[in-house]
Amino acid sequence: MRRLPFWPVLLGAVLLCLGSILFAALIGERTLSVSVAWQELLHPRHGPIVWGVRLPRIIAAAFVGAALAVSGVGLQGLTGNPLADPYLVGVASGASVGVGLGVLLGIADTPGQPLLSLLALTCALLATFLVFALARSGRQLSLSGFLLAGIVVGAFLAAFVNLLLTLARQDQSRILQKLMGYLDDAGWQQISILAPVTVIGAIVLSRCGKGLDAMAFGEATARSVGVDVERFKLGLLALIALLTACAVAVSGVIGFVGLVVPHLARALLGPPHKPLIPIAALLGAALLVLADQLSRSVLPGVLLPIGVITAILGAPFFAFLLRRQLAD
Repeated sequence: MRRLPFWPVLLGAVLLCLGSILFAALIGERTLSVSVAWQELLHPRHGPIVWGVRLPRIIAAAFVGAALAVSGVGLQGLTGNPLADPYLVGVASGASVGVGLGVLLGIADTPGQPLLSLLALTCALLATFLVFALARSGRQLSLSGFLLAGIVVGAFLAAFVNLLLTLARQDQSRILQKLMGYLDDAGWQQISILAPVTVIGAIVLSRCGKGLDAMAFGEATARSVGVDVERFKLGLLALIALLTACAVAVSGVIGFVGLVVPHLARALLGPPHKPLIPIAALLGAALLVLADQLSRSVLPGVLLPIGVITAILGAPFFAFLLRRQLAD
């Protein structure tokens, strides 16, 4: 496939992202005209639909999608594994434990649920710390060991989540709803944490583009061009874990975004990582906003988990990637 110039792709991605946000703001149980939506945007006190209901969910979806997408670019570039997904680092399972504990403790009943998001974020970061501890040997961090440790920790914490579900009884549906991807409870408090982390994380990852390009040729090549490989791996993996943890704490587990979007961006621009980051962030934001909107409209009167929509869209793509990798 012929690679496209960066600026036209960037412009197209910006328009797609803004278009998806506008579409989601206008369409819902009550369809708004552009003029009505604009008036509500200009007068927040008189705009309960846009400011109070739709906009927090849309903005949260956009930043969650962007965070997962740039995390996927970073992890795939760092490990050299095209099937790497940010959830492999154990973050999702840690956040799931936090959600389950929060529901059992009654924290999920607070308005906007900021405490539940904070607990999920804390547990996700603790799980990531455990993965780092298992994968390090002295001062060295093994990338393959890191991914394997993430799988092991994730499996252990998944068993703990099942225990919490057993104890929850009548609250099982509330825990499952959170874990399968749900943004209706997203508020401006969560966005105030997620947004700056996502923007700063994307900027840092973009500035690490040359290092990621060097890592694609192996650690020895990266060292030869001046990359401090161990510090680079440690810092980048910590950043990816933080981005993923913040996203999961707000939305629950939404799969395949961090796997699919990096490949879409790479198909448009090619392998250099620096231009991939902003394109992946915009595509991830647009994808999740549209997936959230689709989850509300595919079955009238039924709110599907966003994770179901992204899995239906992403699983065939994952199968295609797997078959292509096995053929190579």
